[in-house]
Amino acid sequence: MPKPKLVPSPEALGEEFNNYKNIIKSTPTIVVDFVGGKGSRAEREKERPLTMEGFENHCYQLGWGYDLDQYFANREDRYSEYVSICRVIRRMIRQDQIEGGMTGIYNPSITQRLNGLVEKTQNENINREVPLFPDVE
Repeated sequence: MPKPKLVPSPEALGEEFNNYKNIIKSTPTIVVDFVGGKGSRAEREKERPLTMEGFENHCYQLGWGYDLDQYFANREDRYSEYVSICRVIRRMIRQDQIEGGMTGIYNPSITQRLNGLVEKTQNENINREVPLFPDVE
């Protein structure tokens, strides 16, 4: 007999992602800076990014287990009915990270690495022999 799924339904997973997103976006991180010549303390809010790890931790706290990636990987086709919502969740997280990085809300370098976005440059080394003592006429 197959083991029961911890996530009740694809709809429940989508609903919890929306809950997670609302929590993250409504609770910014407080960053402390010291500004000015006297180093006055200043607090400012920074938007928090959506992450797979954050969503998985959110779901773990609901009692949905610690291995949510099995739903996203669809191991042995046991989670086929979850494939569509998992794809949407992954894309929404990626969109948030990429757009946040592009607009400077999040660190662009970290955003690039997390999402496999790399700027490729091609360097072609040109070796040219130059004599130390050219022939003098």
